[in-house]
Amino acid sequence: MNYQAALAAYVGAFVDELARAGVRHACFAPGSRSTPLVLALAREPRIRLWDHLDERSAAFFALGLAKALREPVALVCTSGTAAANFLPAVIEAHYSRVPLLVLTADRPPELRDVGAPQAIDQLRLYGPYAKWFVEVALPEATPTLLRYARTLAARAAATARAEPAGPVHLNFPLREPLIPLAAESPDVSGPEALAWLGRPEGQPFARVLAGSKQPDTSLVRELARLLAELPRGVIVAGPQSDEALPPALARLASTLGYPILADPLSQARCGPHDRALVVDAYDAFLRDPEVAGALAPQVVLRFGAVPTSKPLLLYLERHAGARQVVVDPAGWPDPLHLASHVVHADPAALAGALAIQLAAVGRRPDPAWGETWRAVDARARAAIADELARIEEPFEGRVFAELAALLPDGATLFAGNSMPVRDLDTFFPGSGRRLCFLANRGANGIDGVVSTALGTAAALAGPLALVIGDLSFYHDMNGLLAARRHGLRATIVLLNNDGGGIFSFLPQAEHGEQFERLFGTPHGLDFRHAAALYGLAFTRVESWPAFREAVQASLASDGVSVVEVPTERVRNVELHRRIWPAVAQAARGVVLPALSR
Repeated sequence: MNYQAALAAYVGAFVDELARAGVRHACFAPGSRSTPLVLALAREPRIRLWDHLDERSAAFFALGLAKALREPVALVCTSGTAAANFLPAVIEAHYSRVPLLVLTADRPPELRDVGAPQAIDQLRLYGPYAKWFVEVALPEATPTLLRYARTLAARAAATARAEPAGPVHLNFPLREPLIPLAAESPDVSGPEALAWLGRPEGQPFARVLAGSKQPDTSLVRELARLLAELPRGVIVAGPQSDEALPPALARLASTLGYPILADPLSQARCGPHDRALVVDAYDAFLRDPEVAGALAPQVVLRFGAVPTSKPLLLYLERHAGARQVVVDPAGWPDPLHLASHVVHADPAALAGALAIQLAAVGRRPDPAWGETWRAVDARARAAIADELARIEEPFEGRVFAELAALLPDGATLFAGNSMPVRDLDTFFPGSGRRLCFLANRGANGIDGVVSTALGTAAALAGPLALVIGDLSFYHDMNGLLAARRHGLRATIVLLNNDGGGIFSFLPQAEHGEQFERLFGTPHGLDFRHAAALYGLAFTRVESWPAFREAVQASLASDGVSVVEVPTERVRNVELHRRIWPAVAQAARGVVLPALSR
């Protein structure tokens, strides 16, 4: 058998097993060296192939797909710096635990370090950010190598999917000619037929069976004894994607009488589960030292990743003497170094088991504790709403309160980093609607947000709204091509304050005349031209009725629209800071008398 036929058999066996392992999507940017992989994927009917012209956008689009589907998505590129452009998305996938299969084509060993074009050192290119790296064997069509290719595909998909999920990097050295020529499978039987054709009836070559990390009985009893003795506790729900966790936390909170401080990205703030003890205005009222001091917990139960809110983190640090129990399947998400217990178990399973155990021992919650949190939360949220109603000019915080009333059941809200995700936390109130909240909070970067959101939109049936700052939008304008190229549906709310708005809240703002050049970084861009370049609808709004009309029209449309909200950075800081005294006054009026009784 000639090399091109062997290449077709080898790569074909690998791609066939990807499909058998449940991989249904692959993204690629064009190149020569990756030709065998891309052609095999294009011929595989069980895998949808998404084409992109830019590697970085392709990588973040794949990240969004995998984030929404919670399944491995393949990502393919040619050799050289094309593979290096995947790095930011690989880092984000690592830290946000998103399963990616990164398939990089490479020059064969004889063309490395000899001046060949598009040849860089791709071995372990992504360093510690890849869960598993393999320098794939050179293609051959022997039974041993075909079994190897099939096993490799099954293992790679399973490794990317396994807790904690993350990226797997397979580096494929490929010799020319790069065009595979499919040959008929030889007339073989037994072990050779298994290698060539795979297992019968479309079964995976290697099934990977993994049970969930259930907590053992002794662990549940130990934690239940601890919690039963501590009536004043809080449950902190950080970013996570397991749909089973919010109802499990609700049951646990009801049993304990603890409030749930629910980051929007926890998926616990909104939804049909019991939300009686869900607190959503903590970012506002915990800014007040008196309120934060009075609401002193004896124990903190933390689920999910590190929460977005800085006031919440400062609250946890202030009450460092409280027992702090961090629950995570495998990691150690504790940047404050305050954990008294780190529990490696499935979070939803543990929460459910604890609720059952506490109910069995007759744990009776302190009703005053939970009621105080609920009352201060309601007063704080009302104060925020009153202050927002007085702000008639465009204000970035109010955008999220408006969206809370506009997004229908089943919608997804994707928040950009820096200020948007923080304003989401502060200004988006809870509701019974089934809403999904997403963001790239693994590495918290502003790069690739457009592409990630559009990749998410490609995987979802319901409407998606992306709220993004102007610098982040500028950083990933290449990603907008996917909207038209793949017929996607999304609403992009562009908060344009002509620069880096978050720096106006930080000490850097005191650097006087140097601030604008070094941190504010105004750009003066008119983004309507970018929308026109990529064939997107564009509307600039300067009133709230206009905002509502534009968003509602976009949500009802079949394409992608950009709704720009122009704001001014210094004024944005002033409007934020106008709200906090009103919230503090409202919160103190509830919490101080209640807890002094």
